[in-house]
Amino acid sequence: MNGASREALAAARESLDALTDNTSADATKLADELAAVTTLLDREVSLRRVLTDPAQSGEAKAELAQRLLSGQVGGATVDLVSGMVRSRWSRSRDLVDATEELANIADLTAAQKAGALDSVEDELFRFGRIVSSSNELRSALTDKAATATAKGELLRSLLGGKAHASTERLVVRLVTQPRGRSLEAGLESLSKLAAARRDRMVAVVTSAVPLSDQQKQRLGAVLAKLYGRQMHLNLDVDPAVLGGITVQVGDEVINGSIAERLDEATRRLAG
Repeated sequence: MNGASREALAAARESLDALTDNTSADATKLADELAAVTTLLDREVSLRRVLTDPAQSGEAKAELAQRLLSGQVGGATVDLVSGMVRSRWSRSRDLVDATEELANIADLTAAQKAGALDSVEDELFRFGRIVSSSNELRSALTDKAATATAKGELLRSLLGGKAHASTERLVVRLVTQPRGRSLEAGLESLSKLAAARRDRMVAVVTSAVPLSDQQKQRLGAVLAKLYGRQMHLNLDVDPAVLGGITVQVGDEVINGSIAERLDEATRRLAG
């Protein structure tokens, strides 16, 4: 993507991150719904042209998206897509590509939340190697005469129980909805998304009350300096913390909560 589309995609990614920062957000549901919107926009050429028409106001395009999608997908997805169509896009096709990319990122986020992102990245790589080494499998998965249902069943028989659920979902969606790309190009794109996601460390931050923007920025900067890598904050609120915060990065927990301090004081008194 170039120019306006690149900026619009960056903004959409930030919006998706904001949605999935909430630990109660269902990233898998978001992925399913965004994939459904991708299918709609890919099929309805006139609709995506209207939704990316620079002559129309962003608010008018957002209202149209809301009317079409409300009741069909969840409110979070409606809000996300409405925000996307408010942006300017260089080409109408870029909106479809961006929506598909967000669906894939949502699935990768689900894997990240489950602590399985490394496994998913490895499985995508290994599946690509298997496909490249088997002409028979590649032919079966790219056969234009075969139905999407048949391809999906074949993939589930190959991956079911052997790969992470996110890997299976990503590969099935790629194969059954190729949108004109080669299988190899699609797998490479998924691998790059997974690698980009993995390179950003994630801190799960639990606080008694929501953190202000200034607090989030300061905490992110401190953690980035401490770990030497860009830090993404997954924020949760738990009144039981009683004040302060608890930060988990990987297996390491940094506990600065009042509750923990009280527990420590109690243990010392008991000792």
